[in-house]
Amino acid sequence: MEAQIKISSVLKGKRVIILGGSSGLGFATAKAAAAEGANVVIVSGNQQRIDNALKELPDGNTGFALDLSHEANIKAFFNSIGSFDHLVYTAGENLKLNTISETEIDGARSFFNLRYWGALAAVKYGAPHINKGGSISLTSGTASARPGAGWSIASSICGAMEGFVRAMAVELAPIRVNSVVPGVIKTNLWGSMAEADRENLYAAQAEALLLKRVGEAEDIALTFLYLMKQQYGTGQNIIIDGGAVLV
Repeated sequence: MEAQIKISSVLKGKRVIILGGSSGLGFATAKAAAAEGANVVIVSGNQQRIDNALKELPDGNTGFALDLSHEANIKAFFNSIGSFDHLVYTAGENLKLNTISETEIDGARSFFNLRYWGALAAVKYGAPHINKGGSISLTSGTASARPGAGWSIASSICGAMEGFVRAMAVELAPIRVNSVVPGVIKTNLWGSMAEADRENLYAAQAEALLLKRVGEAEDIALTFLYLMKQQYGTGQNIIIDGGAVLV
């Protein structure tokens, strides 16, 4: 019983900063961490989403509107926020899926700004403020291991992120650095698709997956909580995909 109490209270009173925390995977993680007693700080580029998210979080949690595609903004934020225990980075805009022949390279570069360079800047400027025993958890995706046609940019970003995780685990030790590698999850990531196309995607994925359902944001939030709580894993990219990479 004592061990169970200890595990369940690991996050109580800890300060957790979630960049991309006002919607999707980040917001689900914010709610889950707050429910376990963490002091959560959510950050995203939209003040209205921040305000709406805070209404669903317990009193005392805070949020900041910040354009995470600019390094200077991230640097200023971490220089002003003080010390904390866990950093989670889930920020990302909707990706466009194009075959290589249809890919505009200048436009494709922009997708790295938020998803990869934003995460790198968050690690660079956030790591010095992480308390002893703290962690960094980033976000990749199964496109790195199981891409489809049109996924060249998404696959590239995910592969780069997983290599970055391993490098940072070595460089920043003993801070634990890991990532979550989701499959297809029902979030606003797919909001740029027509509703019919989106539902067809979910249905096709569910039929193909071993677990016969598309993931929910809460599935991924549980994994981020695990990475914050556990004390012995680092440099790992944890796949949570309903078995997608096996089929």
